[in-house]
Amino acid sequence: MIYESLLIALGLAMDAFAVSLGVGTSQIAYSTRSKLRLAFHFGVFQAGMTLFGWLGGTTIEALIRNFDHWIAFALLSYVGGRMVWSGFHADQMSYSSDPTRGGLMVLLSVATSLDALAVGLSMAILGAPVFVPALFIGLVAFLLSAIGLFCGCYFGARFGKRMEILGGFLLIAIGLRILVEHLTLSSL
Repeated sequence: MIYESLLIALGLAMDAFAVSLGVGTSQIAYSTRSKLRLAFHFGVFQAGMTLFGWLGGTTIEALIRNFDHWIAFALLSYVGGRMVWSGFHADQMSYSSDPTRGGLMVLLSVATSLDALAVGLSMAILGAPVFVPALFIGLVAFLLSAIGLFCGCYFGARFGKRMEILGGFLLIAIGLRILVEHLTLSSL
């Protein structure tokens, strides 16, 4: 069970890692505290959405199944688009405020944790225990998000606006992947 939980956690944390890498390139999350704050929220949301999905069981899954991928796509495309715009316009910033605080942090946390909700729902349907896997999911998301933020800041400082543009396109690509994956699976 621990091995499977770790594999699930790694799979779920990849989106959080990639988003963290993209946010890190913007150079706005410059302090260690702000990086750890965003990573912490990504971990909490990943674990919390897993628990929420498990608690909701099949009731909530039916309500959000048709549009959760659209929400993730819209949120990630919005943030990524702002980063791309800022990268091409040196005088503008991709975020009007710190993405490690407030509403933008919550939006990013929700966008990266919608898959965890589905995993929690699946666990409820299978009758699997949820607390240990949710803990692993949260911890792995925190660790990979922190690594992504620190790496993104390093590359952003080294390569400037080019990395912010790349990070923005990366966020948009993640949103597209989520959308295509869900639309493809739903058509089967």
